[in-house]
Amino acid sequence: MKSFRKELWFKAPSRRAYINITPEVDACLRESGIREGLCLVNAMHITASVFINDDERGLHADFEHWLEQLAPEKPHSQYAHNGAEDNADAHLKRQIMGREVVVAVTEGRLDFGPWEQIFYGEFDGLRNKRVLVKIIGE
Repeated sequence: MKSFRKELWFKAPSRRAYINITPEVDACLRESGIREGLCLVNAMHITASVFINDDERGLHADFEHWLEQLAPEKPHSQYAHNGAEDNADAHLKRQIMGREVVVAVTEGRLDFGPWEQIFYGEFDGLRNKRVLVKIIGE
């Protein structure tokens, strides 16, 4: 069995963003040479997320609206975590959207269902953050 590891770096242009990282993960898979196995993709920061869903602007706006209702950014004083930082809402949003995804690799391709894409969700952006891609298989 082979193993491949690569870190992808992102700097979202705003505090919150949804970035389709499927092309970058596909490039990692090609680089790995693995044809059958599993691909793990995870956010390496506790205020960011990796998830699979549809690449549709209206859906992303719905995510933003829904998450802001569940864990509003302001007022910052509503959270015990806020003090040195004002990102408690980002921690909660990450918890809801998830840390990682695992995708089957079949015949050298990410084995998705219809419309599935991999996204990096940023909830406390404007700085460099990492995503880990780990691929194992043959």
